Amino acid sequence: MNKNRRMRGSMLVMVVVVVVVVLVVVVVVVVVVVVVVVVVVVVLVEEVVVIVAVIVEVVVVAAAAAKVVVHKVVVVIAVLIVEVVVVVAAAAVVVVLRIVVVVVVVVVVVEVVLVIVAVIVEVVVVAAAAKVVVHEEVVVGAVLIVEVVVVVAAAVVVVVLRSTK
Repeated sequence: MNKNRRMRGSMLVMVVVVVVVVLVVVVVVVVVVVVVVVVVVVVLVEEVVVIVAVIVEVVVVAAAAAKVVVHKVVVVIAVLIVEVVVVVAAAAVVVVLRIVVVVVVVVVVVEVVLVIVAVIVEVVVVAAAAKVVVHEEVVVGAVLIVEVVVVVAAAVVVVVLRSTK
């Protein structure tokens, strides 16, 4: 009888350790995604600034220094190139931000599910440590709560994924 309680206690401790490790991994993933997004946005903005600067330098500075008359067509083409670059960069930023929103929502949902599971596991561990007899109904109720939370979390993830298309 004592052996069973020890085994059950050690299994519950392992479950708690796994939940904590998963939470840490989730936090690390969120941090990495945020850093990647910031880097991508900064690189895109930098590229746009460089392209605009090069075009301005060629059209304005070089032409003025060489006293060359720049045709309107050249100016229009330069402006169109700048507009295309800005639009492409903006579209890329929007795509990256959508990906970030999906990742953050998924991570938050997973975290909420893990916290609820961890709380239920902790209650069971405390009950086992206090040598309280847990009725089957309580265990079934806890399992049902976890199942409902997982189903709702999955539905939230699906809605978010569909809304970002």
